[in-house]
Amino acid sequence: MSTPSTISPAPGPAIHVQGLEKSFKQLTVLRGVDFEVARGSIFALLGSNGAGKTTVVKILSTLLKADAGTARVNGLDVGTRAAEVRESISLTGQFAAVDEILSGRENLVLVARLRHLTDPGAVADDLLRRFSLTEAASRRVATYSGGMRRRLDIAMSLIGTPPVIFLDEPTTGLDPEARIEVWQAVKKLAESGTTVLLTTQYLDEAEQLADRIAILHEGRIIVNGTLDELRQLLPPAEVEYVEKQPTLEDVFLTLVGAKTDKEQR
Repeated sequence: MSTPSTISPAPGPAIHVQGLEKSFKQLTVLRGVDFEVARGSIFALLGSNGAGKTTVVKILSTLLKADAGTARVNGLDVGTRAAEVRESISLTGQFAAVDEILSGRENLVLVARLRHLTDPGAVADDLLRRFSLTEAASRRVATYSGGMRRRLDIAMSLIGTPPVIFLDEPTTGLDPEARIEVWQAVKKLAESGTTVLLTTQYLDEAEQLADRIAILHEGRIIVNGTLDELRQLLPPAEVEYVEKQPTLEDVFLTLVGAKTDKEQR
């Protein structure tokens, strides 16, 4: 989660990584990672389990020190200006860090008070509205669905308006409906000007969300570009007439009656 941000966005990319290396004893995890993330964009770090995605996020969020290379977040070196970096970021891990005994609104108010924000109630109400949780505000979080908990977790991370947010595999373990709810929340973040770096092992997630996609494999970025640029790496497809069949997602959403802008439960 973030602390109240007192640092304005610096010029240049929101995130700049060059030559990042990290090993754990005899295990080499990162072998010279390079990438940049433009401000207000969604950048997906795509890779299989063990590729090094979470290690990159931990270094950028100052939880780990790199063995070599440089990394800057919001123009700040993560190694020499860690405290200032932490004021500029929010980190949401793979599992929702919410208090199930409290209501959704109480979770938000608690965090806002801990961060000494003025009018915590107004802060909470605004985030509940932004993440379509107003109708469930007074319910205990224990009654929330997986997608609702995840949206609340992301909302809590935004208290203090950090310019950069890291989402480490934000939809792990969620059902298809909940994943779509989280996707919608992430898109709203970028629309509001927040820079989002998300890690994922789901190809469709990167395809749906990201402005740019970097594929991390065996500790190295093997490709980095827009979805169209990545598609151009493959040979041109042969043009044939094929009747379009509904996807599994089409079938699922039709059968369960889900909507693109899902109504709050």
